[in-house]
Amino acid sequence: MHVDEGSQASGEGERHRVRDIFTPPADDIGLRGKNEPLELLKAWSGTSLAFAIYLMGGQVLNRAFWPVLLAAALTCGMGFVAHELAHRMVARRFGATAHFVANDPWLLISIALAFLRVFIAAPGAVWHQGYLTPRQSGLIALAGPASNLALAVLALLALWFIPPGMAVLGLPLELVLRIGYSINAWIGLFNMIPAGPFDGARVLAWDWRVFGVTVAIGLLLTFVIRV
Repeated sequence: MHVDEGSQASGEGERHRVRDIFTPPADDIGLRGKNEPLELLKAWSGTSLAFAIYLMGGQVLNRAFWPVLLAAALTCGMGFVAHELAHRMVARRFGATAHFVANDPWLLISIALAFLRVFIAAPGAVWHQGYLTPRQSGLIALAGPASNLALAVLALLALWFIPPGMAVLGLPLELVLRIGYSINAWIGLFNMIPAGPFDGARVLAWDWRVFGVTVAIGLLLTFVIRV
């Protein structure tokens, strides 16, 4: 997820200001002092913990919890980090200032809800400011879900080629890839919801054809191709 705020451009050739809502325009004091690697680490660890608790049904004292937590960190946690870094990379490519900020309250809420067998992940968002065309804003939004769908496809392809019994960090690689495929396909599709702060709203506002193709791929990976 990425967050922008500013006046809407009326045509592709016009440019509009996109800024974070922590601070007034041209002032980054709200982000000054933020340790972005630490913010990403909080998002990765919190999301991984919540997903592991969800998978284990809240049984954190079970001996199997630690291997499951490791699998969650390699799949769900890394999927969310890749999603946010993709937003940031494309925003900076277009000359915008972009920073990831973890959402501490929602990380704690997601961990608590996981004990109730509910998984909701809102680890944070990339806040950016700059002058962007609607196309550039749409591509920034698309980058996050596209990264997850790409990771899902890579996991699917890897499942066809790995030898049986192969392990990574003591975990069956086939299991890690299956979890990685499923969760990344879901993250990609979920973020294409065309409403509110979701990436899909900005992609649809830019180009309905790109939106339609991306959603179709997400539906195919999530509900049709099962592993």
